[in-house]
Amino acid sequence: MKGNKALFEVYILTGLVCLVFGATIIWYIIEFTNQKEISVKEQQKSKNIEITDVGQFKKKSMIHDELSEYGEQIVKYTSNYFYKNNEKIGNHLNCENCHIDAGTKPFAAPFIGLIKVYPLFSERLNRMESLEDRINDCFERSMNAEAIDKNSLEMKAIVAYISKLSHNVKKEGRIKGQGLVEIQIPDRKADPQHGKIIYNNQCSACHGMNGQGTKDTNNQYTYPPLWGNDTYNNGAGMAQVVTAARFIKGNMPFGTTFNKPVLTDEQAYDVAGYINSFSRPIKKENKH
Repeated sequence: MKGNKALFEVYILTGLVCLVFGATIIWYIIEFTNQKEISVKEQQKSKNIEITDVGQFKKKSMIHDELSEYGEQIVKYTSNYFYKNNEKIGNHLNCENCHIDAGTKPFAAPFIGLIKVYPLFSERLNRMESLEDRINDCFERSMNAEAIDKNSLEMKAIVAYISKLSHNVKKEGRIKGQGLVEIQIPDRKADPQHGKIIYNNQCSACHGMNGQGTKDTNNQYTYPPLWGNDTYNNGAGMAQVVTAARFIKGNMPFGTTFNKPVLTDEQAYDVAGYINSFSRPIKKENKH
């Protein structure tokens, strides 16, 4: 009798364990389903919100396809692409080095909404530019490389990525957060010596005392070189002191945001003058 009673208690205990385990599994399934439904609803809601400010963009609301995913990879890891005979065409910068957070950070020359901006008249080139033209402008200047075929898979992928980022932008033309912050330009030339002091205190920890940048374990520039042979050429927008100063004011030191700047307008202006006082590649003048 004692043996039967013990066996009965084992059966009861086993049954209770199975019951608790089964109930737990059912609870997890219901909770997962509910969370998935909430996520889908939030994503659908985000998809329907019109973006009038780059700061409204939510990455989780973006639905990729294969082409746009490839475009994002090119933007993030540009230095892995565009080789000829196993030699890199241009420098080893990534688009993301300037277009921070893969082109989604406000006032860091973001890509969001650019589909509604181009074609656009370029004062620098004195002609209309398509989005593909503007991308190639970056390749030839900031990447110190060559224009890529407008019908290439890579160009189509980059444009597809920008299109996905711009999906909820309905307004034609510019929206808040595009481009760079405005600054009060000092009524004087930039002072490289003052800029050097600021650079050494605020910039050198990431970009190096010699401006050569720092790389991660995958040989990617975490912080890009600012002068020398492996950086943007003299035709790039960043080679212009005022443009560089605007970028620096809204984004540097890294982690700075446009609404919580670290440097004053004059400091950004002078450090831009210092950075651009050094030599860099000369742009080939036979293209854009």
